[in-house]
Formats: sequence, C-alpha cells, structure tokens
Amino acid sequence: MKEREVLLSGRQLTKVFGYGPNKTTAISDVSFDFHEGEIVSIVGESGSGKTTLAKMLMGLLKQTSGTIEYKGKPRRLNRYADRRAYWKDIQAIFQDPFASFNLFHRVEKLLTDCIKLQGLQLSPEMQVRKMKEACSFVNLKYEELYNKYPFELSGGQMQRLMIARIFMLRPKVLIADEPTSMVDACSRSTILDMLLKLRDENKMTIIFITHDVGLAYYVSDTLLIMEKGRVVESGDAERIILNPQHSYTIQLINDVPKIHSAWNLG
Repeated sequence: MKEREVLLSGRQLTKVFGYGPNKTTAISDVSFDFHEGEIVSIVGESGSGKTTLAKMLMGLLKQTSGTIEYKGKPRRLNRYADRRAYWKDIQAIFQDPFASFNLFHRVEKLLTDCIKLQGLQLSPEMQVRKMKEACSFVNLKYEELYNKYPFELSGGQMQRLMIARIFMLRPKVLIADEPTSMVDACSRSTILDMLLKLRDENKMTIIFITHDVGLAYYVSDTLLIMEKGRVVESGDAERIILNPQHSYTIQLINDVPKIHSAWNLG
C-alpha cells in the first residue's frame, strides 16, 4: 500500500502572546505531520490552544518560533500573492459562520469570490452553473439564496453555504473549527456526511478542531490531544480512545458517558 504524502507539517511550534510578566504561551513545542486524505481531530477543552493552532495553520497567526511546511517546503506568506496561493489549497470552516462572511455582501458575491480565488475565467452562465452545482451539493437552492444577505439566512443555511464554498474551491486541506456546534443534531449529522463525502471525492485532508471526543472518534484516523498548549497524546484514533495513556485523555473520555460505558475505561 502506497504511503500517503505528508501535506502539512509543523516542528516545535510555539506561540506567545504579550511580553514580559504578562506574556502567555498559547502553544508550546507542538510537532505533527498531516497526510493526504487523512482526517485528524485536534481535541481539547476551551483554552487548550487548539483554535490558536488552527489559526497558525491557516496563516492568520504567525508562530513565535518553530516551522510549518506545506508539501515538504517552508511555507511562504510574506507577499499577498503567496498568501493567495496558499489559501487556494488551505481553507477553513469556523464555528460561527456569520463571522466568516461579509454581512454586506450578497450570497452571489460570496460564491463568485471563490471563482476569482481560483483564477478561473468563466462566462456569466458558467459561473451560475458552478454556483448552482455547489448549492445543490449542500441541499440548498441557489435561486432562493443568491440575492440574500447572510443575516437573512439561518445558522444551518450559513454552515451549508460555507461547505458549498469548499465544494467550489476543492482545497487540499480543510480546517474545520467546531463546524457543527451551532446547529441541531440532524443538521450536524448532515454536515459531517457532506464533509466526509468531499474528503472521499477529493482526497482532501480534514483537520477537525473540537472538544467533542465522541465526534473525534467517529470521524478521525488520527487524534492530537491538547492540554494547556501542549500535545499530550497523539496517534491512531482507535488506539487512543481504547487505550489512553495520559491522564488528561482519560479525563476527556470519562466525561463522555457513552464512550466510557461502552469500553469500560477506568
């Protein structure tokens, strides 16, 4: 079996906010390798550093020290052209979909911006066809949405619209930060199924940022358990859930009654 390519890697990543006695170390000495088509969950409670790490991976925060490589080469984000090229391949879905869109832009512009990011030169008819196809993939009707503003949509519609963007962009890596936390249980299952379908169709690497150990076990190949800015345990998802080694991992699992009772973890 051919070994999967390492797409995104980090070595000894550290992120410090502030200076002197007021400084806070949000990420401390974190290393990882994320492979093509792999589903990884970075798991931890609020304040564990997982969202800070996600923003560093996206290039929205600069690391204080350490290195991040993409496809085996040091990541370059100094120039706008470099960042644009990187964001063609690395995309994100955040917890609050309304914070991810410009509230003064209609849905049509949000979707046509995806076409522009790809650098595609399409006729107006082809643009509409691509946008309709993306909306259909997430069970939305373009005709009912294209002229609306984000604040006119529900949270579930906005999350689906974010996935429609991912469908259009076809990134190599998707960072999904608590993507189902603001929707009901039925929508949560549907959104996860959509993301997993995209992974299967495009060999997309998905990095879930979550506090939900049950979700992480259900969807992931690999887990990174984070506590206070450090990765305290990492590896195969099933091994970690069935045989956790670190006390913090055991605590997280014990806080999920179904996992705890099903596998009788002490």
